[in-house]
Amino acid sequence: MRNLPIGIEFYKKIVEEDYYYVDKTLFIKELLDIQGYVNLFTRPRRFGKTLALDMLKTFFEKELDGEGTPIDNSVYFQDRKIISAGEKYTKHMGQYPVI
Repeated sequence: MRNLPIGIEFYKKIVEEDYYYVDKTLFIKELLDIQGYVNLFTRPRRFGKTLALDMLKTFFEKELDGEGTPIDNSVYFQDRKIISAGEKYTKHMGQYPVI
């Protein structure tokens, strides 16, 4: 039985530990389509801002392990809607430094 991810703000943890997750990965598509120079994310408290930003980080980040080997984060998006959006969007996965 799946649990609700109450208080969990890390996308990878939610996927790895099989919590309930409402797929918001098409937000990535929306951001790429808008191509805004600056994006502002405003929502009320407890509305998922931190989790959404962590999901974006996991998608876009060029993450390296301790030895400098790239980490493949695509496993966290295999059953998500962004994968079916096409290569126009998935080619951005793991391509950018994220602060």
